[in-house]
Amino acid sequence: MHWQSVSATHVGLVRRVNEDSILDRPDIGVWAIADGMGGHSAGDLASQMLTEALGRMRAPPDLSTLVDFTEHNILAVNDRLIDLARFRHQVIGSTIVTLLVNGGHCAFLWAGDSRLYRFRDDALAQLTTDHSQVEQYVQQGLLSREDAQMHPDNNLITRAVGATEALFLDCDITDLVPGDRFLLSSDGLDKHVSMSDIADGLRRLELPRCARHLINLTLERGAADNVSVCLVEIVAD
Repeated sequence: MHWQSVSATHVGLVRRVNEDSILDRPDIGVWAIADGMGGHSAGDLASQMLTEALGRMRAPPDLSTLVDFTEHNILAVNDRLIDLARFRHQVIGSTIVTLLVNGGHCAFLWAGDSRLYRFRDDALAQLTTDHSQVEQYVQQGLLSREDAQMHPDNNLITRAVGATEALFLDCDITDLVPGDRFLLSSDGLDKHVSMSDIADGLRRLELPRCARHLINLTLERGAADNVSVCLVEIVAD
């Protein structure tokens, strides 16, 4: 199998600075979206530090090594951001979601509410679980999934790179099937675009058109935040 990818980002209609950063490296099988924490100074610096660190990696021999390298680089950036925050007396942080492909499997690591979806057999599934306050409410049965979108705490994340000295990254692994399509996105997308909208775009459109479609749909609906997408398709040799 091999893979192809495309990415797109937009500052949105409200914010002045795009604090999202994208890594699109099909040559080494690594993709990432980092979303600088809104309201914190230098969120764009934090997200760029993450994608630049991951972009310096070389293609490893196997998936396990790739996961280890990715985790090491993210934790190293976390340490650097903590040191920088002490110097500046302010929090500097970012969410991160990564997709790592090697052989017939992929792994994904994340912290925060940037997401990874997979479209397979005409069905869309969210593979990551948001590290957010409203997701905790949903998991505890205190809030329905439908009500979570409009909850006043829906911007509060519970985990991010640069937020604490002891960062724990969630990690999972899954198989690859030719025809699989993966979507990495910042939360600027899911604030305006539903899973059914995403599935419809992935079902109908080639990757470049689908990326533009998702960005444009977000803009049409107000784009209150930066929005970034990265699409990866698994192709049979």
